[in-house]
Amino acid sequence: MSSETSVIVTPDVSDQPLAALISLEGRVAVVTGAGRGIGRAIAARLAEAGANVVVADLDADAAGTAAAEVAAIHGNDAWGVEVDVADSASVVRLAERAVELAGGIDIWVNAAGIYPVQGILDMDDAFWDRVLDINLRGSMVGGREAARQMIAGGRRGVIINMASITSFRASSPGGAAYVASKHAVAGLTKSLAVEFGGHGIRALAIAPATVMTEGMRELEAAFAGLLDRDFVEMMIQRVQLGRVAVPDDIARVALFCASDLSAYMTGATLLVDGGDIAL
Repeated sequence: MSSETSVIVTPDVSDQPLAALISLEGRVAVVTGAGRGIGRAIAARLAEAGANVVVADLDADAAGTAAAEVAAIHGNDAWGVEVDVADSASVVRLAERAVELAGGIDIWVNAAGIYPVQGILDMDDAFWDRVLDINLRGSMVGGREAARQMIAGGRRGVIINMASITSFRASSPGGAAYVASKHAVAGLTKSLAVEFGGHGIRALAIAPATVMTEGMRELEAAFAGLLDRDFVEMMIQRVQLGRVAVPDDIARVALFCASDLSAYMTGATLLVDGGDIAL
Protein backbone atom coordinates (compact mmCIF):
# COMPACT_ATOMS: atom_id res chain seq x y z
CA MET A 1 0.00 0.00 0.00
CA SER A 2 1.52 3.33 -1.01
CA SER A 3 1.98 6.19 1.42
CA GLU A 4 -0.57 8.19 -0.61
CA THR A 5 -3.35 5.68 0.06
CA SER A 6 -5.80 6.79 2.72
CA VAL A 7 -6.44 4.04 5.23
CA ILE A 8 -10.05 3.08 5.86
CA VAL A 9 -10.30 2.32 9.55
CA THR A 10 -12.34 -0.73 10.47
CA PRO A 11 -15.16 0.46 12.73
CA ASP A 12 -15.49 -0.63 16.33
CA VAL A 13 -18.71 -2.67 16.48
CA SER A 14 -18.64 -3.33 20.23
CA ASP A 15 -21.92 -1.53 20.77
CA GLN A 16 -23.80 -3.62 18.21
CA PRO A 17 -26.22 -6.35 19.36
CA LEU A 18 -25.53 -9.91 18.31
CA ALA A 19 -28.34 -9.91 15.75
CA ALA A 20 -26.79 -6.91 13.98
CA LEU A 21 -23.30 -8.41 14.04
CA ILE A 22 -24.33 -11.62 12.32
CA SER A 23 -26.73 -9.96 9.87
CA LEU A 24 -25.70 -9.62 6.22
CA GLU A 25 -28.80 -7.67 5.30
CA GLY A 26 -28.20 -5.47 2.29
CA ARG A 27 -24.87 -7.08 1.40
CA VAL A 28 -23.97 -8.92 -1.78
CA ALA A 29 -22.02 -12.18 -1.74
CA VAL A 30 -20.37 -14.01 -4.63
CA VAL A 31 -19.61 -17.69 -4.03
CA THR A 32 -17.68 -19.73 -6.58
CA GLY A 33 -18.06 -23.49 -6.71
CA ALA A 34 -21.56 -22.98 -5.32
CA GLY A 35 -23.39 -25.45 -7.52
CA ARG A 36 -22.88 -28.20 -4.96
CA GLY A 37 -20.99 -29.18 -1.83
CA ILE A 38 -19.34 -26.66 0.45
CA GLY A 39 -19.91 -23.72 -1.88
CA ARG A 40 -23.62 -24.41 -2.08
CA ALA A 41 -23.89 -24.69 1.71
CA ILE A 42 -22.05 -21.39 2.12
CA ALA A 43 -24.34 -19.63 -0.35
CA ALA A 44 -27.36 -20.88 1.58
CA ARG A 45 -26.08 -19.71 4.98
CA LEU A 46 -25.07 -16.28 3.68
CA ALA A 47 -28.52 -15.90 2.15
CA GLU A 48 -30.14 -16.98 5.41
CA ALA A 49 -28.23 -14.17 7.13
CA GLY A 50 -29.70 -11.69 4.67
CA ALA A 51 -27.24 -11.48 1.79
CA ASN A 52 -28.19 -11.43 -1.86
CA VAL A 53 -26.06 -14.12 -3.47
CA VAL A 54 -24.43 -14.68 -6.83
CA VAL A 55 -24.14 -18.45 -7.11
CA ALA A 56 -21.26 -19.16 -9.49
CA ASP A 57 -20.15 -22.53 -10.82
CA LEU A 58 -18.55 -24.18 -13.85
CA ASP A 59 -21.82 -26.10 -14.20
CA ALA A 60 -24.27 -23.40 -15.27
CA ASP A 61 -27.31 -25.62 -14.68
CA ALA A 62 -26.18 -26.46 -11.14
CA ALA A 63 -25.59 -22.76 -10.44
CA GLY A 64 -29.05 -21.87 -11.67
CA THR A 65 -30.72 -24.62 -9.66
CA ALA A 66 -28.88 -23.68 -6.47
CA ALA A 67 -29.70 -19.99 -6.93
CA ALA A 68 -33.39 -20.75 -7.44
CA GLU A 69 -33.47 -22.87 -4.27
CA VAL A 70 -31.71 -20.18 -2.23
CA ALA A 71 -34.14 -17.53 -3.43
CA ALA A 72 -37.17 -19.72 -2.78
CA ILE A 73 -36.12 -20.70 0.73
CA HIS A 74 -34.77 -17.40 2.03
CA GLY A 75 -36.59 -14.82 -0.08
CA ASN A 76 -33.40 -13.05 -1.14
CA ASP A 77 -32.27 -12.23 -4.62
CA ALA A 78 -30.01 -14.96 -5.98
CA TRP A 79 -28.51 -15.36 -9.41
CA GLY A 80 -26.84 -18.35 -11.05
CA VAL A 81 -23.78 -17.43 -13.11
CA GLU A 82 -21.38 -19.68 -15.00
CA VAL A 83 -17.67 -19.25 -14.21
CA ASP A 84 -14.46 -21.12 -14.95
CA VAL A 85 -12.05 -20.06 -12.21
CA ALA A 86 -9.11 -21.43 -14.20
CA ASP A 87 -9.87 -18.79 -16.84
CA SER A 88 -8.99 -15.32 -15.56
CA ALA A 89 -11.22 -13.62 -18.12
CA SER A 90 -14.17 -15.67 -16.87
CA VAL A 91 -13.55 -14.53 -13.29
CA VAL A 92 -13.32 -10.91 -14.43
CA ARG A 93 -16.68 -11.31 -16.17
CA LEU A 94 -18.17 -12.83 -13.03
CA ALA A 95 -17.14 -9.85 -10.92
CA GLU A 96 -18.49 -7.42 -13.49
CA ARG A 97 -21.71 -9.41 -13.81
CA ALA A 98 -22.17 -9.42 -10.04
CA VAL A 99 -22.00 -5.64 -10.01
CA GLU A 100 -24.45 -5.45 -12.91
CA LEU A 101 -26.91 -7.77 -11.19
CA ALA A 102 -26.61 -6.69 -7.58
CA GLY A 103 -25.03 -3.25 -7.59
CA GLY A 104 -21.75 -4.18 -5.94
CA ILE A 105 -19.80 -6.82 -4.05
CA ASP A 106 -19.33 -7.03 -0.27
CA ILE A 107 -18.33 -10.69 0.18
CA TRP A 108 -16.42 -12.96 -2.18
CA VAL A 109 -15.92 -16.64 -1.37
CA ASN A 110 -13.41 -18.66 -3.39
CA ALA A 111 -14.94 -22.08 -2.79
CA ALA A 112 -14.25 -23.63 -6.20
CA GLY A 113 -11.53 -26.24 -6.11
CA ILE A 114 -10.48 -29.74 -7.11
CA TYR A 115 -8.72 -32.60 -5.33
CA PRO A 116 -7.54 -35.07 -7.97
CA VAL A 117 -5.22 -37.84 -6.80
CA GLN A 118 -1.95 -38.58 -8.59
CA GLY A 119 1.35 -39.87 -7.28
CA ILE A 120 4.36 -37.65 -7.96
CA LEU A 121 6.22 -40.28 -9.97
CA ASP A 122 3.27 -40.56 -12.32
CA MET A 123 2.41 -36.85 -12.42
CA ASP A 124 2.91 -34.81 -15.57
CA ASP A 125 3.10 -31.03 -15.83
CA ALA A 126 -0.43 -30.70 -17.16
CA PHE A 127 -1.89 -32.37 -14.05
CA TRP A 128 0.12 -30.09 -11.74
CA ASP A 129 -0.81 -26.96 -13.68
CA ARG A 130 -4.53 -27.78 -13.67
CA VAL A 131 -4.65 -28.16 -9.88
CA LEU A 132 -2.68 -24.95 -9.28
CA ASP A 133 -4.66 -23.03 -11.89
CA ILE A 134 -7.98 -23.83 -10.23
CA ASN A 135 -7.08 -23.94 -6.55
CA LEU A 136 -4.46 -21.20 -6.36
CA ARG A 137 -4.60 -18.88 -9.35
CA GLY A 138 -8.40 -19.03 -9.29
CA SER A 139 -8.33 -17.77 -5.69
CA MET A 140 -5.83 -15.03 -6.51
CA VAL A 141 -7.81 -13.77 -9.49
CA GLY A 142 -11.06 -14.00 -7.54
CA GLY A 143 -9.59 -12.00 -4.68
CA ARG A 144 -8.08 -9.46 -7.05
CA GLU A 145 -11.28 -8.88 -9.00
CA ALA A 146 -13.40 -8.77 -5.86
CA ALA A 147 -11.09 -6.15 -4.35
CA ARG A 148 -11.12 -4.08 -7.53
CA GLN A 149 -14.89 -3.94 -7.49
CA MET A 150 -15.08 -3.30 -3.74
CA ILE A 151 -12.61 -0.42 -3.99
CA ALA A 152 -14.32 1.05 -7.07
CA GLY A 153 -17.66 0.89 -5.26
CA GLY A 154 -16.31 2.37 -2.03
CA ARG A 155 -17.36 -0.72 -0.07
CA ARG A 156 -15.56 -2.41 2.78
CA GLY A 157 -15.57 -6.12 2.14
CA VAL A 158 -14.44 -9.62 2.97
CA ILE A 159 -12.63 -12.15 0.78
CA ILE A 160 -12.84 -15.76 2.01
CA ASN A 161 -10.56 -18.44 0.57
CA MET A 162 -10.97 -22.16 0.92
CA ALA A 163 -7.73 -23.52 2.34
CA SER A 164 -7.44 -26.99 3.88
CA ILE A 165 -5.98 -28.92 6.76
CA THR A 166 -3.35 -29.76 4.14
CA SER A 167 -2.33 -26.10 4.26
CA PHE A 168 -0.40 -27.18 7.36
CA ARG A 169 0.76 -30.70 6.56
CA ALA A 170 0.87 -33.31 3.85
CA SER A 171 -1.99 -35.77 3.73
CA SER A 172 -2.43 -39.11 2.01
CA PRO A 173 -0.30 -40.32 -0.91
CA GLY A 174 -1.30 -38.78 -4.22
CA GLY A 175 -2.12 -35.35 -2.87
CA ALA A 176 1.09 -33.42 -3.67
CA ALA A 177 -0.45 -30.94 -6.10
CA TYR A 178 -3.42 -30.29 -3.84
CA VAL A 179 -1.23 -29.92 -0.75
CA ALA A 180 1.03 -27.44 -2.53
CA SER A 181 -1.95 -25.42 -3.75
CA LYS A 182 -3.51 -25.21 -0.30
CA HIS A 183 -0.26 -24.23 1.43
CA ALA A 184 -0.12 -21.43 -1.12
CA VAL A 185 -3.75 -20.39 -0.54
CA ALA A 186 -2.97 -19.81 3.14
CA GLY A 187 -0.02 -17.61 2.16
CA LEU A 188 -2.08 -15.82 -0.47
CA THR A 189 -4.68 -14.98 2.17
CA LYS A 190 -2.04 -13.26 4.30
CA SER A 191 -0.89 -11.24 1.31
CA LEU A 192 -4.44 -10.20 0.42
CA ALA A 193 -4.86 -9.00 4.00
CA VAL A 194 -1.68 -6.92 3.77
CA GLU A 195 -2.48 -5.40 0.39
CA PHE A 196 -6.16 -4.66 0.89
CA GLY A 197 -6.45 -3.89 4.60
CA GLY A 198 -6.00 -0.17 4.03
CA HIS A 199 -9.05 -0.24 1.77
CA GLY A 200 -11.19 -1.74 4.52
CA ILE A 201 -11.11 -5.20 2.93
CA ARG A 202 -10.47 -8.23 5.12
CA ALA A 203 -9.18 -11.60 3.92
CA LEU A 204 -9.67 -14.89 5.75
CA ALA A 205 -9.25 -18.55 4.88
CA ILE A 206 -11.06 -21.63 6.13
CA ALA A 207 -9.17 -24.90 6.47
CA PRO A 208 -11.45 -27.94 6.66
CA ALA A 209 -10.38 -31.52 7.13
CA THR A 210 -12.43 -34.20 5.33
CA VAL A 211 -15.92 -33.00 4.37
CA MET A 212 -18.47 -35.43 2.99
CA THR A 213 -19.44 -33.81 -0.28
CA GLU A 214 -20.29 -35.28 -3.66
CA GLY A 215 -16.67 -34.75 -4.66
CA MET A 216 -15.38 -36.59 -1.61
CA ARG A 217 -17.55 -39.57 -2.45
CA GLU A 218 -15.95 -39.60 -5.88
CA LEU A 219 -12.51 -39.52 -4.27
CA GLU A 220 -13.09 -42.65 -2.24
CA ALA A 221 -12.62 -44.80 -5.33
CA ALA A 222 -9.43 -42.95 -6.26
CA PHE A 223 -7.91 -43.44 -2.83
CA ALA A 224 -8.87 -47.10 -2.78
CA GLY A 225 -5.95 -47.87 -5.06
CA LEU A 226 -3.45 -45.96 -2.92
CA LEU A 227 -4.42 -46.94 0.62
CA ASP A 228 -4.61 -50.26 2.40
CA ARG A 229 -7.71 -49.29 4.40
CA ASP A 230 -11.03 -47.52 3.91
CA PHE A 231 -10.47 -43.80 3.38
CA VAL A 232 -13.52 -42.51 5.26
CA GLU A 233 -12.98 -44.85 8.20
CA MET A 234 -9.38 -43.67 8.36
CA MET A 235 -10.56 -40.06 8.49
CA ILE A 236 -13.08 -40.79 11.25
CA GLN A 237 -10.37 -42.41 13.37
CA ARG A 238 -8.33 -39.22 13.10
CA VAL A 239 -11.15 -36.89 14.18
CA GLN A 240 -11.62 -36.25 17.89
CA LEU A 241 -15.27 -35.20 17.53
CA GLY A 242 -16.24 -38.62 16.17
CA ARG A 243 -17.52 -37.87 12.68
CA VAL A 244 -16.46 -36.47 9.34
CA ALA A 245 -17.64 -32.93 8.61
CA VAL A 246 -20.65 -32.08 6.47
CA PRO A 247 -20.79 -28.97 4.25
CA ASP A 248 -22.81 -26.90 6.71
CA ASP A 249 -20.05 -27.30 9.34
CA ILE A 250 -17.89 -25.23 7.01
CA ALA A 251 -20.68 -22.88 5.92
CA ARG A 252 -21.32 -21.73 9.50
CA VAL A 253 -17.67 -20.72 9.84
CA ALA A 254 -17.88 -18.90 6.50
CA LEU A 255 -20.83 -16.94 7.89
CA PHE A 256 -18.72 -15.98 10.90
CA CYS A 257 -15.93 -14.81 8.59
CA ALA A 258 -18.30 -12.84 6.35
CA SER A 259 -20.11 -11.13 9.21
CA ASP A 260 -19.07 -8.42 11.66
CA LEU A 261 -18.60 -11.10 14.30
CA SER A 262 -15.08 -11.36 12.85
CA ALA A 263 -14.68 -7.65 12.13
CA TYR A 264 -11.19 -7.46 13.70
CA MET A 265 -9.82 -10.54 11.94
CA THR A 266 -7.81 -10.59 8.73
CA GLY A 267 -5.03 -12.72 7.27
CA ALA A 268 -5.88 -15.73 9.44
CA THR A 269 -6.63 -19.30 8.39
CA LEU A 270 -9.30 -20.90 10.58
CA LEU A 271 -9.01 -24.65 11.14
CA VAL A 272 -12.34 -26.47 10.98
CA ASP A 273 -11.10 -30.03 11.42
CA GLY A 274 -12.98 -31.64 14.32
CA GLY A 275 -9.66 -32.13 16.11
CA ASP A 276 -8.07 -34.06 13.24
CA ILE A 277 -4.72 -35.60 14.10
CA ALA A 278 -2.28 -37.44 11.86
CA LEU A 279 -1.98 -41.08 12.87
